[in-house]
Amino acid sequence: MARLLAIAFLTLAVAAGADDRLPAENARIEYLLGIVASLRDAQFIRNGTSYDSAAAVEHLRVKLRVAGSHVKTAEDFIRYCASASSVSGTPYEIRFSDGRIVLSADFLRQKLTEFDRESAWPLK
Repeated sequence: MARLLAIAFLTLAVAAGADDRLPAENARIEYLLGIVASLRDAQFIRNGTSYDSAAAVEHLRVKLRVAGSHVKTAEDFIRYCASASSVSGTPYEIRFSDGRIVLSADFLRQKLTEFDRESAWPLK
């Protein structure tokens, strides 16, 4: 019974997450997910294993759903979902086709800054 209640609670928390965010924040998060998806020649390194962009986006979406209402902003998304493994604490990395490796959090913060500058964030 306790397990059933825990599953029900988690389901409600996940469902409530996106509804708790402002539409503009959802747009910023979707922009970041789109950036990750567009990096087809890059490898996303999680806990020492490389994944392609499609697998990386899928993993980030799962983490976003599980984070639920804890993620209210794109900055929260980077911090809680796209920076490091919640299991090991190991930072996520991106290896580009030229061999350069960057921390995913740094890369996504840079992309978010560019997005905000181009879209005159915060919207008034």
